[in-house]
Amino acid sequence: MVHYAVGGQHLRRDETLMSLETVFTLCSGVALLGWIGLVAAPRRALTRDIMPSVLVPLLLGSIYASLIFLFSSEAPSEGGFGTLASVKTLFGVDGLLLAGWIHYLAFDLFVGGWIVRDSQDHEISHVLVVVCLFFTLMTGPFGLLIYLGLRQTKRFRVS
Repeated sequence: MVHYAVGGQHLRRDETLMSLETVFTLCSGVALLGWIGLVAAPRRALTRDIMPSVLVPLLLGSIYASLIFLFSSEAPSEGGFGTLASVKTLFGVDGLLLAGWIHYLAFDLFVGGWIVRDSQDHEISHVLVVVCLFFTLMTGPFGLLIYLGLRQTKRFRVS
């Protein structure tokens, strides 16, 4: 029988207790494995196509959906997405803050996978792509912007 202590900091399944901190650590580690694969083995289907675009996003997406389901009832009525203050209020709930983090992990890795595949289609040096991947991991959209600039520069040099 499944029991979730939504009001607390733990998810409970039978006698197993998993803290939100543990979920954070596990999800971050899974995403990091995906990033390592993109850097270290960019031409392998598992690390280029399956992990960053299917496997990890499905896993993280499932955990994200579970957290939203479990913790949305704890969101204060002032919480929402209409103002910065309402977003801050919404993320005051640890389970929803964790869901937001997992959202970043899943989408940034998905973008990193796209960058690697696209760079191979455009014959861009993987050494340069690794720099873009680092910035995508650390700063999301800025890393994508760097990659798109690199891609555009390569396009002008070839033409």
